[in-house]
Amino acid sequence: MNALVVRLGALGDVVHAIPAVAALRKRFPEARIDWLVERKHRELVDLVSAVDRTIVVEAPSLRGWTSAVREMRRTAYDVAIDLQGLMKSAVLARASGARRTVGFSIWHLREKTARPFYSEAVDVGAAHVIRKNLRLLRAFGIDEQEIAFPLATPPSAALDRIRADVGDRRFALVNPGAAWPNKRWPTDRFGEVASFLHDACGVVPIVLWGPGEDGLAREVIAASSGTALLAPPTTITDLVAVTRAAAIVISGDTGPLHIAEATGAPTVALFGPTDPARNGPFAPGDVTVSRHDRCACHYDRRCHNDRWCLDDVTVAEVSAAVQGRLRSILSPRE
Repeated sequence: MNALVVRLGALGDVVHAIPAVAALRKRFPEARIDWLVERKHRELVDLVSAVDRTIVVEAPSLRGWTSAVREMRRTAYDVAIDLQGLMKSAVLARASGARRTVGFSIWHLREKTARPFYSEAVDVGAAHVIRKNLRLLRAFGIDEQEIAFPLATPPSAALDRIRADVGDRRFALVNPGAAWPNKRWPTDRFGEVASFLHDACGVVPIVLWGPGEDGLAREVIAASSGTALLAPPTTITDLVAVTRAAAIVISGDTGPLHIAEATGAPTVALFGPTDPARNGPFAPGDVTVSRHDRCACHYDRRCHNDRWCLDDVTVAEVSAAVQGRLRSILSPRE
C-alpha cells in the first residue's frame, strides 16, 4: 500500500498526528508512507521513523501548492489521509491523485467545506485530538489504543551546551512563550517557579525561547534571582533532544510542550483558552493546571474579558504541581 498523510501544521498538531502514522506503520509494515507538511515543520517529520518520505509545501501560495502536487503525483497513492480537516488540506489530499481520500466526518471538521473532497469520512467521536487521529484509521480496520511517538534521537549542539553549563546536575526547561498572548503565564511568576526549582528541588532551570521571545526569557531570568539560565537558540530538532534529556518541562499550550510530551519528558502544563481534554498532556503522572472552565475566550487568540483566566494561576499552585511531578519520577536515593 502507498499512503499519503496530510498534516501541514501547526507544530503541536503535527506532533499529535505522529501516533496515527505509527499505528498505520504497525498495521502495514511494508507500506510506503509519505507525509505532506509545511516547510517550517519539516524538521520534525524528518525525525519520524515511520515515514518514508517528507513532501514539503514550500510556501502558502499557488506556486507552492503546484510544486507539492507535482511531487505527490510522482507516487501512485492508494490512499490519502487528511488529518487536518481544512479546505486546503482536503484539496491537497484529493489533488494527490490517490484512489481513496479519507477524512473526518463533517461533525469533526474545522472547515465543513472540506467534506466534498473526501471519498470516505469517518465519525471519530473522541475528545483528545490524538484519539481522533487514531480513530480515523478505522477506515483501514485499525483500532489502535497505543500512543507511540517513533522519533529519532538527533545530535544537538544546544543540548551539548546545556550539559556543559549544568554539569552533572539535572535541568528543567521553563518555556514562557506562546503564539497566543493569552496562553502566556506572567514572566515574573515563571521566574519565581524557576527559583523554586533551583532552591527547593535542586534542579537547574533553563529558560527556552523561540523567535522574538528572547525578551520574555530574559524577564523570567531576572525574576528568578539569577537562578535560571538562558537556553541557547533551539531548532525543532534541538527541542526533541533537550526535552528528552530534561528532568521536567513547564510550559503553556504551545509546540515545545507537545514535543516534550512526545519525547516522554515529565510535564506541568498551563492551560487557559484551550482545552486540555482536547490537546493537553496525556501521559500518566503529567499535571495540568487549567483555567479552561473559567475562561470566556475559548480558542480566541486574545483575551476579550475583564479578567484574564491565567491570571488566577498562582506560583504556589504551579510549584506544588512541579514538586509533585518530580517526586513521582525520582527514586528515594535521588
